[in-house]
Amino acid sequence: MTINSGRSKLRSAVVVLSTAALAVAGAMTALAGTHTADAAVGSLAFASDVEDEGADCPVPNPGSFSPNSRLPDPFRKIDGSRITTKAEWVCRRAEIREQAERYVYGDKPAKPATVTGTVTSSTITVNVSHNGRSSSFSASVQLPSGAGPHPAVIVYGGFGADTATIRSAGAAVISFDPFSVGQEGTGRSNKQGAFYSIYGSSSSTGLLMAWAWGVSRIIDVIEQSGGNILRTDIGVTGCSRFGKGAFVAGVFDQRVALTMPIESGSGGAPAFRAIAQEAGAQPLSSAYGEQPWLGDAFGSYTGNPAGLPVDTHQMVGMVAPRGLFIMENPHIDWLAAQSGSVAALGGAEVYRALGAYENITYWSAVSDGTHCASRSEWRTPLQQHIQKYLLNTGSAAGTFRIASNKSGNLAQWRDWTTPTLADGPTTPPPTTAPPTTPPPTTAPPTTPPPTTAPPTTPPPTTPPPTTPPPAGGCTATVSVNQWPGGFVATVRVTAGSSPVNGWSVTMALPSGANVTNAWNASRSGNSGTVQFSNVSYNGNIGAGQSTEFGFQGTGTGTGMTPTCSAG
Repeated sequence: MTINSGRSKLRSAVVVLSTAALAVAGAMTALAGTHTADAAVGSLAFASDVEDEGADCPVPNPGSFSPNSRLPDPFRKIDGSRITTKAEWVCRRAEIREQAERYVYGDKPAKPATVTGTVTSSTITVNVSHNGRSSSFSASVQLPSGAGPHPAVIVYGGFGADTATIRSAGAAVISFDPFSVGQEGTGRSNKQGAFYSIYGSSSSTGLLMAWAWGVSRIIDVIEQSGGNILRTDIGVTGCSRFGKGAFVAGVFDQRVALTMPIESGSGGAPAFRAIAQEAGAQPLSSAYGEQPWLGDAFGSYTGNPAGLPVDTHQMVGMVAPRGLFIMENPHIDWLAAQSGSVAALGGAEVYRALGAYENITYWSAVSDGTHCASRSEWRTPLQQHIQKYLLNTGSAAGTFRIASNKSGNLAQWRDWTTPTLADGPTTPPPTTAPPTTPPPTTAPPTTPPPTTAPPTTPPPTTPPPTTPPPAGGCTATVSVNQWPGGFVATVRVTAGSSPVNGWSVTMALPSGANVTNAWNASRSGNSGTVQFSNVSYNGNIGAGQSTEFGFQGTGTGTGMTPTCSAG
């Protein structure tokens, strides 16, 4: 039996890399400095013109999987054989994609029947219709100086990314509100947002994949716009939970030329198997229970990641040969930076085998431990990545700079070697003809995963209240990402039926809590009752619209209730 994803039937030609074969890599530990170029990559297209090049690949039924404490071999196909050519990676990647959807994130549906929208110098609107259901959402646009059309970076959530550097490097910033596509603070059986309006509130697809679907629909609209304002050279980035989202978006849409997750933590880039053994890292059960980020099926593996047929190093490999810049924080144990380095080192072997090793960068050697800070160490490589992958004017090689206190050792985690892949044919192998009798739908597991499996002591997240905003004035809601000894709070300010021209939010912090950093707001005080007010660019909020600010603190952020006043 085979599974055909049913995604878009378009498929670009396999990108064959004109490089010399690479020697099999030995055990790889922490590196510092720039990659030695293994071979000239030649004329390499950093992104595809389709969302999924392997949409037509026949994927065998994965069947059973023997538990393995080591990272699964990214080059071994489901049938047990190993790929030998670069051309075979297209369909091997399709196998990994199917397993990642089935066991980790939930399904990412194909492009809906109808996607329309508009692109202006300030806004992108997206309208989606499918199977009699419809939804819409929008994103704001900030253009860089100079004549367009411009490449763009889709920034999740509005904080944590160095948007000033992105724009100064020559790329537009598309500010994407992922909550409009998949809302946090909901139960797994009652998910809300534009994605779930189309596919149902009880969909088993988690928020990270729903957000990735939203990114893909933004790209659809940009493609349809004719390139008058924005080009289709697209990057994606975000920090913390939005770093998880940016990672997944880049993994599952091959039109994304540059993927830049920041401090993504458990559920993001760090290897699931390694997280279970990394002291202080957020447990998988906690990440699964904190929000419905991951697909429902992942609940069966939070205590047994060795039972998964995939791990995140393979998702890192799915980005190859496109640009990937993973940024991590080694100063907060909860963020699992050591496991992040394990995944990056493992995924880099896919880049190596494809002759694109210089297209991956991993950087956790930073001095500032503030969560989601704008770091000077990342500024130059950020500019270089935008120049190389979005503007096509740079050629800087990737680099691995791993903090010594969070250094992973790939040799500990793998029992496979990196093959030397032949260039192979320049056209993909023919798709297996469908049988005359369609295969039955894959049966669900005999023991379905629990719909909700929260940890016994999950880090509390304060959900937004369900009461609507008042007729005038403003309201504020807060969500908290808590780890032992610290937290990040994201506050959403929403105008009522009338526009708001200036706002302030007052919040009483729990005893012992102190604010250490804030973004998108000015603040008065660091403890006790703290007042936050708008800055120059986010004081005006349209009727019914929202803006967000955030802050980092020590102690606990549980139980905070914000009060908003306008004017």
